[in-house]
Amino acid sequence: MRYPGTPDGRYFVVRGRLWRTTNPSIPEDERAVLTKALMKARRDIREARDTNAALEEDARRRVHEAKVKLGERGAPWWTDGAPDYNRHLAKNTPYKAWFEKQCSEA
Repeated sequence: MRYPGTPDGRYFVVRGRLWRTTNPSIPEDERAVLTKALMKARRDIREARDTNAALEEDARRRVHEAKVKLGERGAPWWTDGAPDYNRHLAKNTPYKAWFEKQCSEA
């Protein structure tokens, strides 16, 4: 499934909400390692859920760390000083007109 990405490449949209994309300046080999670690941690959350709180907490920490290293959380990866609208509804951001156009074309 492909989600629409904002024209500036900073976000993609899922159910009307902006989610920060991976930092495009991360080298491909490093991105692949981080993505693999992220997916492993997500699987570990599912396996530990409702059975081992300590393992689930550790896996959630690893998810967060990987997402920060990928640029999807933490400080924005862009350097032009633009605000971060991660997790905001697109309709409540400067991306509103672009998002409405995407919806009308769908």
